[in-house]
Amino acid sequence: MTDREPLDLTAADLAGRIEHVFRAEHARVVASLARRFGDLDIAEEATGEALLLALEKWPVDGLPPNPGGWLTTTAGNKAIDRIRREGRRDDKHRQAVMESERRGDHEPATAEHTGAIVDDRLRLVFTCCHPALAPEARVGLTLRLVAGLTVPEIAGAFLVPETTLAQRLTRAKKKIKDAHIPYRVPEAEDLPDRRTAVLAVVYLVFNEGYLATSASGEESAPIRGELCAEAVRLGRLLRELMPDDPEVMGLLALMLLIEARRPARYVGGELVSLDEQDRSLWDRSLVAEGHALVRECLGIGRPGHYQLLAAINAVHTDAATAADTDWAQIATLYDQLHAVTPSPVVALNRAVAIAELDGPAVGLAAVEPLALTSYTPWHATRADLLRRAGRLDEARAAYDAAIATSDNEPERAWLRARRAKTS
Repeated sequence: MTDREPLDLTAADLAGRIEHVFRAEHARVVASLARRFGDLDIAEEATGEALLLALEKWPVDGLPPNPGGWLTTTAGNKAIDRIRREGRRDDKHRQAVMESERRGDHEPATAEHTGAIVDDRLRLVFTCCHPALAPEARVGLTLRLVAGLTVPEIAGAFLVPETTLAQRLTRAKKKIKDAHIPYRVPEAEDLPDRRTAVLAVVYLVFNEGYLATSASGEESAPIRGELCAEAVRLGRLLRELMPDDPEVMGLLALMLLIEARRPARYVGGELVSLDEQDRSLWDRSLVAEGHALVRECLGIGRPGHYQLLAAINAVHTDAATAADTDWAQIATLYDQLHAVTPSPVVALNRAVAIAELDGPAVGLAAVEPLALTSYTPWHATRADLLRRAGRLDEARAAYDAAIATSDNEPERAWLRARRAKTS
């Protein structure tokens, strides 16, 4: 019996298998090396070298029986070689080398992987999302080190130059080192606040994918599916790492329920609002998974921000048609959300529900006082309510304001179309 997967796959199939392994194992390998050597640069570069060697060897020799083990062992060897080569054997590195050699890690790269290093990956997530780092650096580091995206992939998704992104990541890793940011999961008393930062980063990635603020060109797509997919994958990873945390469940449920609607949201080159979507296009498997997570959250009985947002989206996706939407339940959920995390944006969304129940005039009374004049959805909501109230001149002016504040060309096109219908 061979210890390698036989080479009976097509080149495309093999390439797909290798890419899947890289995506699945990248965070495990980087996290393991970061723990062993206490240096993110060494961990990332050694992992990259191991991946390059795998690209060279696996298409010829076949996939090893334990690809993760092969990558972990090879990357560890590369890290030790680099430390020796550069003469960077301070106490921490020298101890890591000695311990690795004692275990025989520098033997040929065939050692078995010991399985998911859950604590190491969780440490890596919290390090990437440390509040001392700038928000854009947290996003970049998380996508690079945890999701395993390349610098060109991340730069392309956010439409920034590769050099800019590379410098951003370099500065972030230097700050982690210079500020001695600990590579650990926060203490129990600090975990809720730090976990909130982690969830916010993942949701920011998802939102950038779902309505890309960088989609400013006329040919730019408003939805970046690869970012949505990576955010969902990160949400699944967090669910695996923190299985009993209801807010983690809530965030994953929220993203799944929104992602389920994506096939109906951008059709024929145009954005389609929720009330006009063809619901037969929704991904029912994602809807079912999201609903199951929401029910699990309800059973725990500790409602939080993401759980309530997920519950609101569960109500929307439970309706067979827009007319069947239970707006009373949605308004109640927004009341609960405002009690948990009060904000003008929550109040705006609650006003939409109230307008469906009590009419546009009541909705407008709730919308007008909100301090959201630079927020596109505020202008768009106000425009729609003014249109429904028959105040057409004011509605057109509100649509103009919405168009002026939007950075997304397809969204602007949708707003212009709505304005044109206001007569």
